[in-house]
Amino acid sequence: PKQKQQQPSGPIDINISCLDIRVGVITKAWEHPEAEKLFCEEIHVGDESGPRQIASGLRDHYKVEDLVGQRVLVLCNLKSRKLVGFASHGMVLCASANGKTEFVVPPSAAEIGERINVKGFEGDPASENQVGKKKILESVLPDLKTNQDGVVCYKGIPFMTTAGECVAQNKMPDAEVA
Repeated sequence: PKQKQQQPSGPIDINISCLDIRVGVITKAWEHPEAEKLFCEEIHVGDESGPRQIASGLRDHYKVEDLVGQRVLVLCNLKSRKLVGFASHGMVLCASANGKTEFVVPPSAAEIGERINVKGFEGDPASENQVGKKKILESVLPDLKTNQDGVVCYKGIPFMTTAGECVAQNKMPDAEVA
């Protein structure tokens, strides 16, 4: 039988496993002083260096007091970038439909820092550089949706943690996830 050759520098198969999506919890949140749609958050995602600073355009959908303690899913392998002067290192995933937006949430028993998995799409996440250069997020996002039960899916397969499925906070059905 032929042995599969590993090609570490070859083309990568772009799918959900390229994204490092982890369970996080918002530990601090405040309104961005210069951007009326943005919240600034500190989110613990299991990094040894401590919480990440992330900006989210959610002020039309949440109050600042709703954020602290909120468990969320965070896309972690994005390069840090400035959003109206605030260095944001990651993206909080939300479901959106019909003008409404809500957090995508892990089961309450999921561990902070646990990586989300999707059955059939196992693999190590891409580097921050690869995510940007290969437009991985742009390739994967069209296949991220909630099903009729509000469960977050990639190509129809649920986002899972060891504690169970991830869902839109209020089980928003048939929503886009980004």
